[in-house]
Amino acid sequence: MLRMVKTEIWKLKRYHMIWAGVFLMLLSVLLTIFSTTAMDGTVWTFPFFAEQVLKNNVTMIFPMCIALIAGYIIAREGKDDTLKSIMTIPISYNSLLWGKLLVCALLSLLFGLVSAVFTVTADLVMGFPGLSAQSILQTFIQIILNCLFLYIAVMPVIVFAARIPSGHMVGTIIAFVYGYCGIFASGNATLGNIYPVTASLGLVNYRSYDSAVHWNVFTCISSMVAALVISAVFVFTAKGNTPVKATKKHKKTTTKKGW
Repeated sequence: MLRMVKTEIWKLKRYHMIWAGVFLMLLSVLLTIFSTTAMDGTVWTFPFFAEQVLKNNVTMIFPMCIALIAGYIIAREGKDDTLKSIMTIPISYNSLLWGKLLVCALLSLLFGLVSAVFTVTADLVMGFPGLSAQSILQTFIQIILNCLFLYIAVMPVIVFAARIPSGHMVGTIIAFVYGYCGIFASGNATLGNIYPVTASLGLVNYRSYDSAVHWNVFTCISSMVAALVISAVFVFTAKGNTPVKATKKHKKTTTKKGW
């Protein structure tokens, strides 16, 4: 498995789609900066700015981002017509899929790091007060871990889409709706702890200082475990989708009789 993960990491060098993930992380920060222009009396500080970036990652950007990139990485073997060659090696499609999912988990950590760097850089540009070593460390820990937990929450969608030929775009759309529904799930304390996307916030203690915010860590962990179990079931029952090229039928030409 370790050798498989190394091979998949080496393949990432030729995937330009990774830069789309970096751009989407930047987009989340830019959307947050745009929201600071609203004249609603909100006092913006660095901790509050980081919290809004975290919320945008959860509800709008990251589920769609990681589903798009993970689905692309999984689908490339079929698109490049290399899956048939790989299947000649004594390795199961399930093991191949697990290797790709582990690499996508590492990518989620990388995107979390990129998002945290963009967040701190944006605060330096905007000049919001409250920037300190402790707040920067907390921002990095929360955003990076939250991206990993979000990946776990979205993993069932990714693996389900992988069972469909060229289904990564369908998975991206489902993941976007799945993440956006977190806005409504967060309005209820019980549902917010159960719903996997918002449960990721509870595991990083999002706004835990607010007395109105209540997180049940055990319920949040159970939600993540359920997402992992569902993903494992989908992986173990998955079969490789090797695209079959359609052969063109040659029409028989009938010769005309006579001159």
